[in-house]
Amino acid sequence: MEPLTPSSLDELKASTQVLAFDIFGTVVDWHGSIMREMQALYPSVDGSAFALAWRVGYQPAMARVRSGELGWTRIDELHRLILDDLLLKFDLLHLNESELAHLNRVWHRLEAWPDSVAGLHRLKKKFTICSLSNGNLGLLTNMAKRAGLPWDCILSAEVFRAYKPDPATYLGVAATFDLQPHQVMLCAAHHDDLDAARACGLRTAYIERPFEFGASQPKDVSPQASNDLHARDIHALADLLGC
Repeated sequence: MEPLTPSSLDELKASTQVLAFDIFGTVVDWHGSIMREMQALYPSVDGSAFALAWRVGYQPAMARVRSGELGWTRIDELHRLILDDLLLKFDLLHLNESELAHLNRVWHRLEAWPDSVAGLHRLKKKFTICSLSNGNLGLLTNMAKRAGLPWDCILSAEVFRAYKPDPATYLGVAATFDLQPHQVMLCAAHHDDLDAARACGLRTAYIERPFEFGASQPKDVSPQASNDLHARDIHALADLLGC
């Protein structure tokens, strides 16, 4: 990507009012968190494979809502549908309902990447920071409480009753704060999310998370020219934005 000139970076910083963050993979380590919990609870299960398999079902489950096959369904319920389909494959059919409910709520207990909390506190001094996640409100609130994520506001697909990349989610952030889309910056570790936000007029910042899918499956985190900013982590994003 072409580096911003000092004047264009100053303009970007001056016009941006809200930083909206994708959560799963960008702010919290879903793979490592689920893998570690599975290793503790069910050591006979390959925790990494289990986490990856659970996440594979994420987009298809939301597609069922987008298509109208399912009515509006929260991510907690979609996660449970996916989990139920994995029980036979991972030899977990013996789990009782209480154990399954606890396991399904592992998504509420995801741990933040090491830079996330301190980096967000830096950004919060200058910008309004919020979540923009497909996770439901209860999940995101419990996660923030446990991990110490210092959001000014928790926004979720549940608020807009639409899952990203529906434009209603990105434009909904701007509308919530009575801003123009270009005054909101989506910060995410996923180019498809950023592409959809950019199409709605939002600014975009890519955050590298090379090990989102585990150390054995590193991601290509090369810069893309279409993004306004590219940061190694949230501290680096704070550096770029002068926080």
